[in-house]
Amino acid sequence: MSKGTLYVISAPSGAGKTSLVRALVERLDGVAASVSHTTRAMRPGEADGVHYHFVSRERFMAMVEAGDFLEHAQVFDNFYGTSQQAVEDQLRAGQDVILEIDWQGAQQVRRLMPACESIFILPPSREELERRLRGRGQDGDEVIARRMRDAVNEMSHYPEFDYLVINEVFEEALGELQAIFVANRQRLARQQAEHEALLRGLLA
Repeated sequence: MSKGTLYVISAPSGAGKTSLVRALVERLDGVAASVSHTTRAMRPGEADGVHYHFVSRERFMAMVEAGDFLEHAQVFDNFYGTSQQAVEDQLRAGQDVILEIDWQGAQQVRRLMPACESIFILPPSREELERRLRGRGQDGDEVIARRMRDAVNEMSHYPEFDYLVINEVFEEALGELQAIFVANRQRLARQQAEHEALLRGLLA
């Protein structure tokens, strides 16, 4: 069985990362989004264990001390982390695994798993990014202003990533994201592992 590929996908809040990842997982077989742990409050429509593993700050820090996380970071006023064991189990099962994390987490993952592929998603403009943030109807002006400031800092790290996708037209961005996954599956090492018997028979 061929081993799956780990993908790190980052974007500023409001760029459409979560919607793109959700659509990609539905469209492409063999892809799973890792479910992160977080200390932030559950939002309307979210479910524990589906969107995130919602834990207390005390529980999160205990997991950090135990070395349970592949990466962890503070984003705004909350903490996020990815279970290393869960990711490794999925990869061994042949699944491609997506980590939706910020640039800090991406740096940690690249140090521990340098073979991962990393993708950064950008909005088509700052005006459009602010429009999308306001369109959620969840935050006031002060929070929106802070999120926009943080977004500029987040976007400045895009050169650290392997791929760049501009999410202007959703379906086009989704197609570009899918193309990255499909192309990487054709790499020699993965094809050799997946088609070992075929290749042996062809060369016999």
